[in-house]
Amino acid sequence: MIKIQKLIISMVLIFCAPLALACNYPAPPKDLPDGTTSTKDEMLAGVKLIAAYQEDMTAYLSCIETNEIKANKALAGDGDEKKQRKELFEKKYNAAISTQIRTVELFNVEIRVFKEKLK
Repeated sequence: MIKIQKLIISMVLIFCAPLALACNYPAPPKDLPDGTTSTKDEMLAGVKLIAAYQEDMTAYLSCIETNEIKANKALAGDGDEKKQRKELFEKKYNAAISTQIRTVELFNVEIRVFKEKLK
């Protein structure tokens, strides 16, 4: 009976461990201000949204990097599994960076439109 309980507890821990190591991917802000119609206060609020998004993305990237380092230490040798993990990590990391750059660039366009409107 005790062996069964230990087995069940071990299985629960094994399946719950990845959830503890999960990194929360930050969604880009949805309601960024439109440079043609927004006020200065709305644009400043947009700057704050972008700054918070960038902080969240930095935390996410750090988290996946830390998890990757831990996973590589746990894997022995230089097998295919390590190579596949590295490729997956690089794709995930690069996709997150691309999304971040695209989001910031879109807001920068709105800032330029807003500034042009003020002239």
